[in-house]
Amino acid sequence: MANVIDITGLPPERIVFSPSPLAELGAALHALSEPGHHPGLHGWVTATSSGLKTDLADRLCEADFLWRSARSDLLLPARPGATLADDLDAMDTIDDERFVAAAFEITCSSTYARCTPSPLVDAEERARVREMAAARGPRQAAFTDRMLTDPDGLRIWLRRLFEDCEEAFFGDIWRRVGIPLAADARHKTELLRRKGLAETLPATSTALALESVPGGSERILVDKLAGGRTTAFEDADDPGLTLIPTSFGWPHLLLGHAPGWRPVLQYPVASPELPAPATLELVQQRLDALAHPMRMKLCRSLSRGPHTTGELANAFGITAPEVSRHIAALKKAGLIQTRRRGRYVLHQLDLQVVARLGSDFLEGVLR
Repeated sequence: MANVIDITGLPPERIVFSPSPLAELGAALHALSEPGHHPGLHGWVTATSSGLKTDLADRLCEADFLWRSARSDLLLPARPGATLADDLDAMDTIDDERFVAAAFEITCSSTYARCTPSPLVDAEERARVREMAAARGPRQAAFTDRMLTDPDGLRIWLRRLFEDCEEAFFGDIWRRVGIPLAADARHKTELLRRKGLAETLPATSTALALESVPGGSERILVDKLAGGRTTAFEDADDPGLTLIPTSFGWPHLLLGHAPGWRPVLQYPVASPELPAPATLELVQQRLDALAHPMRMKLCRSLSRGPHTTGELANAFGITAPEVSRHIAALKKAGLIQTRRRGRYVLHQLDLQVVARLGSDFLEGVLR
């Protein structure tokens, strides 16, 4: 399965490699929220988490839906700035309806690639995001209500949160990783100029490839378990493709391709070591549970965060009983964790177990 970016007729100069402080902050915040995705960062996560002031840690928990399960498009700027302040200034220019809609385009939802109304103006969409927030607890629900009733105030609050992160820990991170990320972007830009896109893409990630189709069309294939389609001309005012290197983001290969937004790819430039695999018998038992293609798709969503049976059924177009049967098979193999939150039952992939199946499988579901 692959995501497809149609680049037919796109001039090479519209393909931009550039580091982004905001995108790297998003990757760091995701690692803090989901350390199981990033075994090589456990030491950093422990040290950073223990050093956070209580107020900052609490505020990060309030807003972590923006980066925990997936990464909000707000954190993947199409025109990265030189500093975090530059990226935040650009984020401030997004109008309220688009800002709030982007904030809620990150859940287990089948609507990401479709033009949907903003929850600020559409009652049905507003009810949907409130329902999904309620499934994740009262703090998430309260934050969602604040964003819907006072988007300007929440934007100010969110900017202050990111600025406080820069002061607390991210400033040191960016001073350390910003220079090598900029060097990688320059190297890829020069490779694109000298060798062309066909050689640059696989050098950027083994999950990227250029495909020429009959009739002269060209498209980029992004090898991920999730499928999607977009075009480099989705934003008529700024056609192109932005590729952002990340140090903290491995093994994720992120593609932002919401309707009307310029597509953005964030690709990792490092791959930490993973734990040793389990016994052959245990691996065989778990691989048998994963043999069904639908279970692989469910694992992709469940690897990014907890979801209810109803959310998964809606996202994949199958019935709730079908989802329950697949969940039961995965749970029997010890691959799924389940917890109850009020009237909701949330399922999530056990990444510590999945990591023992090997880096190829882990990278595949997290890509």
